[in-house]
Amino acid sequence: MKTQIDYKFYPTKEVTIISAPFSAGQGKGGVEKGPGLLLKHGLREDLEALGWSVSIKEPLKGTGLDVPPSELEEEFDRSHGIAKRPTVVAQATEKVYRAVKEVSHQKKLPLTIGGDHSIGVSTLAGFLDANPDACVLWIDAHADINTPETSPSGNIHGFPVALAMGLSREVWPKQFWWLDEAKNKLAADRIAYIGLRDLDPCEKKRVRELGIAAYSMYHVDKYGIAKVVEMALARINPTGKSPVHISYDVDALDPLFTPATGTPVRGGLTFREGMYIVEAVAETGNLGALDIVECNPDLASTDVHEIDTITAGCAIAKSAFGETLV
Repeated sequence: MKTQIDYKFYPTKEVTIISAPFSAGQGKGGVEKGPGLLLKHGLREDLEALGWSVSIKEPLKGTGLDVPPSELEEEFDRSHGIAKRPTVVAQATEKVYRAVKEVSHQKKLPLTIGGDHSIGVSTLAGFLDANPDACVLWIDAHADINTPETSPSGNIHGFPVALAMGLSREVWPKQFWWLDEAKNKLAADRIAYIGLRDLDPCEKKRVRELGIAAYSMYHVDKYGIAKVVEMALARINPTGKSPVHISYDVDALDPLFTPATGTPVRGGLTFREGMYIVEAVAETGNLGALDIVECNPDLASTDVHEIDTITAGCAIAKSAFGETLV
């Protein structure tokens, strides 16, 4: 059934699925298979059934970057702390950035499917290039606001928010020069987190010092998900007139619902809480962009775990693009 929601920024309901099968932002192979499985599970057809015109863009196709981390050269930048595989991560994220930027300027909704969350820097920078007033909901168990000198692991999938904000520019690996081209940096008052429950000590300090709206699972428990979403949107989009970019890591959901993901943390969002977030944004008509990342079928213990995780990823997209329960 076609959606009845009025998407303010996309009156012709055109979406481009940007496939980003990239996994070197962390060390576990398999997450590069996520986009293919989401599409195999019917993602495109589901969106078309909701009345959207769908195209697909594959910026990493034929680049050799869409392989497991084990097949890439193990590289470390230790000039400022540690950053793992900076060259390939910078190459891949630049290509995804240019794809998202192009789609955004075409006034088509960019739906980027990963892949690990390092591509979040690409989607934020690309969408902000065309929409400088955009705001962001980062749905994740983790804050992803480390930089090389604060990161315990060196995995760049923990850096994207910091990179998009331009934090600690002097310690970035030199390979991320392309980010200096990005016209607009993400401002601290234009992003809100929902679902947090596993932050490194330096991330907690950074989030507090910057005054970022951060709603952990404590807040979801205390206020309920509807109130949390209301508070988050009021903080980052007080006029209600800006496009909302949702960057959704499936590990925001409790591992009971998305077991096949790289960094599961118990005590997460229920399935319905997770769907409510994107349903509520869709209902405002302000959805601007959507990322769905970190589906990793290789980490499934059973076929059911893989199916549950991929189904959840597709459900996030369908809920964001106008599917309703009745």
